[in-house]
Amino acid sequence: MVIRKKSYARAGLVGNPSDGYFGKTISFIIRNFEAEVVLYETPELRIEPNYRDHSVFDDISHLAKDVGQFGYYGGIRLLKATVKVFHDYCVREGIALHDRNFTLRYESNIPPQVGMAGSSAIICSCMRALMEFYEVEVPKEKQPNLVLSVENDELGIPAGLQDRVIQVFEGVVFMDFNRGHVEELGHGIYEEIDPTLLPPLYVAYTKKLSEGTEVFHNDIRSRWKRGERDVVSAMYHWAALAERVKEMLLSGRGRDIGPLLNENFDLRRRLYQISKGNIDMVEAARSVGASAKFTGSGGAIVGTYEDDAMFSKIQEVMEPMGIAVIRPQVLPVG
Repeated sequence: MVIRKKSYARAGLVGNPSDGYFGKTISFIIRNFEAEVVLYETPELRIEPNYRDHSVFDDISHLAKDVGQFGYYGGIRLLKATVKVFHDYCVREGIALHDRNFTLRYESNIPPQVGMAGSSAIICSCMRALMEFYEVEVPKEKQPNLVLSVENDELGIPAGLQDRVIQVFEGVVFMDFNRGHVEELGHGIYEEIDPTLLPPLYVAYTKKLSEGTEVFHNDIRSRWKRGERDVVSAMYHWAALAERVKEMLLSGRGRDIGPLLNENFDLRRRLYQISKGNIDMVEAARSVGASAKFTGSGGAIVGTYEDDAMFSKIQEVMEPMGIAVIRPQVLPVG
């Protein structure tokens, strides 16, 4: 028996970063990029390394480049931590597991360090494979919490629920992280939206890793906990933008959401410290008439465009900057 499970890159369409602050967001899946985990039964439990996990290099510059691209740790730790979290969940729930062993291996072509949730995609794929191998059903709304606990609790990686929710549900999802609901049940209120209601969207991401994730470590969470007016107001504002975009999509006015996406980023720019490379990427897209905001925490942007001519213009202004532009595939092919 060979089990193959895939999870995909994702983009936050609107509302982020309020998802970590009991806000509201809309996200969609990007099937152009995927992480696949393969599981098959073997006599012993084995986790096979990927090219990201190697420790042999051509020279010192090769090592430095590898660390710059993938960090000091590859994907093996993600798989090990996922297996542990799955095991612990089953113990807590009183679920007996059979004693057969397996081998795990993974592949991923999700661009690293540009806010497309590559790590959580590997974890999500692994969790799905384990659920099938052990014939365990985890309620769909609880799966994102398990994926998140792998990163937060086991590995100490700061992360939020939004990415894991969309990778579990796929398609397009409106997420309401209502404080009372989250604190009582541990998860938000998730509403799936018909992907065909989306307007034409592009996603652009930098291929220059030095211009990756935005620099915004200016104590936003502490300021929010202290009730600082500007920060609290921004979280409400982002949540309201998500509500408005949802209403527009459901009423067939998806082509009109561009200004709200711009507003989402402009507020973020006023509140956070953002690198020049990220600002240049947003401004380049807007220079040809497209809207633009971060897909996550920097390194990639998402926006609306009017027609093929405008999409070509986005590509023309981005290419000299070392930025790739794609039309995100949200629905499965066929």
